[in-house]
Amino acid sequence: MIARKYLYLIALAREKHFGRAAASCHVSPSTLSAAIRDLESELGVAIVERGQQFSGLTPEGLRVVRYAEVAASHAADLKQELAQLRDGGLSGQIRIGVIPTALTAVAAYSAAIVRRHPHITLQIVSLPTGDILTQLRRYELEAGVIYLRSATDPDLEVVRVWEEDHVLLTTDRDAVEGRDEISWREAASFNLCLLSPDMQNRRTIDETFAALGCHPAPTMETNSIVSLLAHVCSGAWSSIVPRSVLELIGSPEAVSVLRLTEPSVAWATGVVTLARDPVSPSVAALRAVAQALTASFGNDE
Repeated sequence: MIARKYLYLIALAREKHFGRAAASCHVSPSTLSAAIRDLESELGVAIVERGQQFSGLTPEGLRVVRYAEVAASHAADLKQELAQLRDGGLSGQIRIGVIPTALTAVAAYSAAIVRRHPHITLQIVSLPTGDILTQLRRYELEAGVIYLRSATDPDLEVVRVWEEDHVLLTTDRDAVEGRDEISWREAASFNLCLLSPDMQNRRTIDETFAALGCHPAPTMETNSIVSLLAHVCSGAWSSIVPRSVLELIGSPEAVSVLRLTEPSVAWATGVVTLARDPVSPSVAALRAVAQALTASFGNDE
């Protein structure tokens, strides 16, 4: 449905290395290189910058890749739609990128998807917001779960699923004895471990502190929620995480959980997909499940 040489080009653009691209396509590097040269001859343009090693695509090559990605995506959508008509249900793999802070909360969404579509296979990948949006636009993901403040571009379709506040986690019982909430300003004085600055959650936390004139200096940073929880449990650090992180896995033993106030900040999280016409069966299914989940959470706008 789409010439294999275009799929080889998509792989090369993704891997940025002839050997890795060939391996991902299960062909030899010489086969992949010959296919790219054949494509250049067919189109009458240089696609790859020439050199001893892969050094990038030409402007024309980037344009060809973009069209190839769209064509490959539509071909996959058609196969899926035909299979759905034949088999009477959605099947195949659906890929969802999820920001680290939503990896536990997204389980409710995943479970709802497979209940409604038991023949699909889900692949949940932990990624920063920027990577999720990039891979959506390259058709490498069907959907993403992100903070919706990052999903304002017109080529994106969003379904707001839940709002959440953040909590302080600490083992310093003496400092918080008998309390169930704490101000952001007070939280700034704790020895904090936080997500790394490239994460949207961290940038939002920093903005909240900055608006109060506070500039805490975390002494440990990580891109893993599991690592944050482990470091809090060690007793040496406190942390700030979305409350949803704890809703499915529970609070670690000996850790106090305090709602952050002054200000009370709620961040909307939801499902984002590409605004496409026609909509693929998998994307339509993901949107429908997200909308149903939104209604069950009482978050309809």
